[in-house]
Amino acid sequence: LSPGPADLRKQARQLENELDLKLVSFSKLCTSYSSSRDGRRDRYSSDTTPLLNGSSQDRMFETMAVEIEQLLGKLTGINDKMAEYTNSAGVPSLNAALMHTLQRHRDILQDYTHEFHKTKANFLAIRERENLLGSVRKDIESYKSGSGVNNRRTELFLKEHEHLRNSDRLIEETISIAMATKENMTSQRGMLKSIQSKMNTLANRFPAVNSLIQRINLRKRRDSLILGGVIGVCTILLLLYAFH
Repeated sequence: LSPGPADLRKQARQLENELDLKLVSFSKLCTSYSSSRDGRRDRYSSDTTPLLNGSSQDRMFETMAVEIEQLLGKLTGINDKMAEYTNSAGVPSLNAALMHTLQRHRDILQDYTHEFHKTKANFLAIRERENLLGSVRKDIESYKSGSGVNNRRTELFLKEHEHLRNSDRLIEETISIAMATKENMTSQRGMLKSIQSKMNTLANRFPAVNSLIQRINLRKRRDSLILGGVIGVCTILLLLYAFH
């Protein structure tokens, strides 16, 4: 025998009461999930606890969602049966009362369905956001863990670069000294040539002075060799110091 309208209304009220309790618990689960994630994120910021792990709240969410969907399906079926009975009722006054009761139960079902989907969407949004934050924080930690090695390598490269710059500066100073020495020697050579030309002119005019000029020339050559040797040794020492 099919149940009567009174039995259908009783079943509908029982399902509605059960759904009301389930939805309250479901909403509390979503709120506690958000709070626990915030607490884990605070602890994670102090590097003591990871943000994401296999939480039992996720499994509880799935279980409660399935149970609420089943209850909503049962309540929908009861409302459909009440609608069939209302359409088959013959008394107009009874039909109007049943229609009013059916509409009230349909409104309750619609409110519960809307609340369920809203809470479920909020829960999924919070979980997705936390998963993204966890992935970003893991990437940050991975970068921090590798930054120490990168900083050490960068420091070594900077030190080596500084050594090379110092060597280049010493080489440039040595080249500048050598160029200045060359210019001085060129100037002195011009002066000596001018003096030698004048002495040759005097020697040609005064043959008695020729022997004195020769001795002067010998001493001049000796002085030139000594000066050249000293400059060469100084240049070699500077180059050795620069590349040491």
